[in-house]
Amino acid sequence: MSSWKTSNRSFYYKEAPEPENPIIITGEVALLIIDVQNTYIGRNTPDTEGVVDSRWQPFQDRMENIVIPNIHCLTDIFRKKRLDVIYARIACHTLDGRDRSLSQKKPGWNNLLLPKSSFESQIVKELAPLPEDIVVIKTTDSAVTGTNLRLILNNMGIKTVVCVGIFTDQCVSSTVRSLADESFDVIVVDDACAAGTMDIHNRELETLNMIYCHVMSSEELVNYLP
Repeated sequence: MSSWKTSNRSFYYKEAPEPENPIIITGEVALLIIDVQNTYIGRNTPDTEGVVDSRWQPFQDRMENIVIPNIHCLTDIFRKKRLDVIYARIACHTLDGRDRSLSQKKPGWNNLLLPKSSFESQIVKELAPLPEDIVVIKTTDSAVTGTNLRLILNNMGIKTVVCVGIFTDQCVSSTVRSLADESFDVIVVDDACAAGTMDIHNRELETLNMIYCHVMSSEELVNYLP
């Protein structure tokens, strides 16, 4: 039976031994929810009237039926266990977006103008933060580079960060790599993340796995929580 210890192996790790079980300690682990915002969920945006570009339909279906429900389940479990839940959302502090990083200003799909007070920049209502949850606003792809998240995690004594959200190959990947460079242990939850296509999602998980993080299913992760 396939497990996280043998799945998502890239060329570099095809023959590598199985990794050891993670040691996750109460007070030293946090769930980080990345960019699950209204702008990406077509059915939640008032001006779309429920219309979704057919090319994006598989992504929307995955978000609605798999990713958002799994993240919701994980937030419930973390909160019941009194483990920290942290949100990162991409937004700008200025109305014209001049504070955004260059990658957010380049022409094309990634050119986002999301003022922090706009509806589009808010976390989807199904996953709305509670008053006690930490929410960082980032003007970069990485939630570490564009915020004081590293300082927050260190101050809280967090050593393991569980990453979920969108997009697997962009903001999730950038955040995971930054966390790994800062010597955090990182777990990415496969069925709580999404990219534009499943092919992109799967290829990015292969690239990240066993170098920058370990990739698990939500069910596998829950078995290791304290």
